Amino acid sequence: MTTSPPAAHAAAPRRHRRAYGALAVTAIFASPLLLLLAGSLREPGQPPVVAPPLIPDDPGIAAYQQAITEGDLVRAAANSMIVAAVGVPLSLLVASLAGFALTQLPRRVTGTVIALSVLAMMVPATALLLPRFVLFRTLELTDTLVPLIAPALIATSPLYPLIYYLAFRSIPADSYDLCRLADLTPMQTWRRMALPQVQPVTAGLAALTFVLTWSNLLDPMVYVYDRAAFTLPLALRALAAMDPHNQPVFLAGAVLATLPTLLVLGAAQHRFLHAYGPEGAS
Repeated sequence: MTTSPPAAHAAAPRRHRRAYGALAVTAIFASPLLLLLAGSLREPGQPPVVAPPLIPDDPGIAAYQQAITEGDLVRAAANSMIVAAVGVPLSLLVASLAGFALTQLPRRVTGTVIALSVLAMMVPATALLLPRFVLFRTLELTDTLVPLIAPALIATSPLYPLIYYLAFRSIPADSYDLCRLADLTPMQTWRRMALPQVQPVTAGLAALTFVLTWSNLLDPMVYVYDRAAFTLPLALRALAAMDPHNQPVFLAGAVLATLPTLLVLGAAQHRFLHAYGPEGAS
């Protein structure tokens, strides 16, 4: 007669508790999404309500059809996808290279760079709008998607290189020593050894950068005026301004704009659970 190891018996309740906790958190955060979905299924033109019923009297997708046609959401979603498809990988590339470079610098220089990065994070983003606008206006890049992608050239935020720096520092020193013994260049060490070991960090930062990029409204309002270059948040703002009382149409557009972020966050969560869950940790 064989018995299961004690560790397996101890791990099972922990997995169950984590599953129940995840379900509870999902239920809390899913409640507003359910109300959003219920409101979008109401008939267009109905007066706004504070809290729509979870099951409308006559649910339908007429609000979605009207939101797509009147708000030109397909083109706006394509513009947002272009910004995200270029900006997110570029931001992660710059952030990972900068974070890895910090691990190769002398300790005193690294401390100075980290202090300057912390100071840069204290600068309000709105304080940079005017000089950036003057720069892009001088370069005749307004009314294009370039100003929305350009922040990726500096890793979007000084926080991202610091996160990568901490992740690369957590790699055992023996791994770096083996790379030096194999005569690998710093770029080869970053690409072959360091970057594959911090994939969960990359997944998390990719999801965060995508959500921030996808939902960015301030920058498009400053740099974009041509409707053909509208991103999805700017198109939703214009849709709400067309008829502020047509709540179902606006909520339908909000549902369509929320779906990609939910998919990306779900993929990042799966990656984290795979890496740090009981199965991944074992």
